[in-house]
Amino acid sequence: MFTQINIVPRWIIFLLDIIICTFSMVLAYSLRYNLDLTAVDIQEMARNLLILGVINIAVFLNIKTYAGIIRYTSAQDSFRILFSVIITNGTFFVLNLIVITFFRSSLVPNTVLITNGLASFLLLITYRVLIKYFFLYIKNLKLDKKKVIIYGAGEAGLATKRTFDHDGSVNKNIVAFVDDDERKVGKTIDGVKILDAKNLKDLIQKHELDEIIFASYTIPEDRKDYVIDMCLENDIKILNIPPPDVWTNGKLQTAQIQKLNIEDLLNRKSIDIDIDGIGKMLDRKRILITGAAGSIGSEIVRQLSKFDVGLIIICDQAESALHELYLELEENNRSKNFHAFIGDVRDEQRMDVLFDTYKPHYVYHAAAYKHVPLMEDNPAEAIKANVLGTKTIADKSVKYGVQKFVMISTDKAVNPTNVMGASKRIAEIYVQSLNNSLSQDKFIFSNGLSYINELEVKPITKFITTRFGNVLGSNGSVIPRFKQQIEKGGPVTVTHPEITRYFMTIPEACRLVLEAGCMGKGGEIFIFDMGKSVKIVELAKKMIRLAGLEPNVDVKIEYSGLRPGEKLYEELLNDNENTMPTHHQKIMIGKVREYVFNDIGEEINRLILSAKSNNDRQVVINMKKLVPEFKSKNSIFEELDHRA
Repeated sequence: MFTQINIVPRWIIFLLDIIICTFSMVLAYSLRYNLDLTAVDIQEMARNLLILGVINIAVFLNIKTYAGIIRYTSAQDSFRILFSVIITNGTFFVLNLIVITFFRSSLVPNTVLITNGLASFLLLITYRVLIKYFFLYIKNLKLDKKKVIIYGAGEAGLATKRTFDHDGSVNKNIVAFVDDDERKVGKTIDGVKILDAKNLKDLIQKHELDEIIFASYTIPEDRKDYVIDMCLENDIKILNIPPPDVWTNGKLQTAQIQKLNIEDLLNRKSIDIDIDGIGKMLDRKRILITGAAGSIGSEIVRQLSKFDVGLIIICDQAESALHELYLELEENNRSKNFHAFIGDVRDEQRMDVLFDTYKPHYVYHAAAYKHVPLMEDNPAEAIKANVLGTKTIADKSVKYGVQKFVMISTDKAVNPTNVMGASKRIAEIYVQSLNNSLSQDKFIFSNGLSYINELEVKPITKFITTRFGNVLGSNGSVIPRFKQQIEKGGPVTVTHPEITRYFMTIPEACRLVLEAGCMGKGGEIFIFDMGKSVKIVELAKKMIRLAGLEPNVDVKIEYSGLRPGEKLYEELLNDNENTMPTHHQKIMIGKVREYVFNDIGEEINRLILSAKSNNDRQVVINMKKLVPEFKSKNSIFEELDHRA
């Protein structure tokens, strides 16, 4: 019943405040004369009550003490009331001094003023707090409230509790805070006790918890994983709060407290990058991102927009996706230092227009076909996009004096078992050998399919390759597909019970791409630390449990068999490669087999010619000649390995 009470009109709060201030003055007079009302000069008190009332009305109207919603009284409201009480009694005190100066008799004893100030502040705050806790008590009478523990007894934890307190639609009962800091254990916050996080397992059983909310950003990863597994085993819903920098106007909103995502489970410690170094390198530079509308390309664009760059050129052939990114940049980028360019990286003439018009200093090449089964069925298109496209952008970078070219590669390029991975390995070979050839005093530049045009100046382009595994939430990632299947009620399809993959978040991968691009001197293949490989079936089970369902009970898991070209596990290096460390613990340099540009140039040209003639069989034959370690698996092209 009480929860349906509307917010009290402001004029009623205003009137209550005036009445309470009047009562506090009467109380002050009573205390001044030891509660002997017969000793009080009624005429003097009435006059002073009238003066105080006028002053209070003026002050309350200006400071708007009546504007706050009483059931949500906060510290800010308390400061507003304190300020108004000080102004009111201070004004009366000054008026009293003036009267004493000119008439030698005071309006009111100073002891009455002091007592009145203290009493009015105490009463104004007290009735607000009583009403607040009355509504909180009524709200907590609901019988179907969810029992919740907040993990983290810091500022974020307190903000979480108060967010729930201020939202009448929230049906949660905060049982306790838990924290790893033993100095906080046993104390209380807002009337809720802080308990030791080590006893969380017992607390779960004792209170029959429904939810746990992570409201701390310093929980060790292994500890967080342990708590999450414990909650999933006990069917406890897990919620998470976002970082303070994304709170709405600095305040946490109920809608921002959301279910824990699988990305949160797989995310590692935040990666530190050399912001100053990257900023100096990119300062006022023109930067081209190919494949800018894709998941990796668009995140690189977002991160580049945080730096003071001269111009960001976003290039893609996908019009709608590029338009969406353009609108996003328009909303979030005040400097408007970006331009959208629609073009296909395989179109040499169009890319000439791009490079000649904008003359970029740096190129981040993310354009590629990457879906393994599709490329296995369309080898010619894989070569056109991943090899010809890379070759075209690399050649234009040399021709137009680009300073650095950063290519986005994949762990599927290592010991490739599919056309997609092999095409990316060939692209790696081309850019690395091209980089090595630039050290020669005389470089013959490729024009089309022949090497005839000699550059007049020594090329300056440094080619850098970055190689990493799967990124969470990217186009084609297993995560979005699993989510869709779970929402439909299943089944969730996994190709093989033993299949594993490395995972990295998109922002994490793109930060490392920027760092590698900054530290690269040319010719390196940078390999990212992907952490531990994840079993896909375990990933599926966790996602089902996070949705509040039971694997193979509510949602079935089915095995569909390995797809064409797919292998059970990915590698970041082949058997003949090893790594060298860099100053960044997450980035290593792969020591890979190097090729002479003149030796492989004609072979790559023949490969591109066979792709342009759409001869898929010949395309794969040529790929296997270029990449001897390319052994097809679960594919129609396996026979070519046997013949070889």
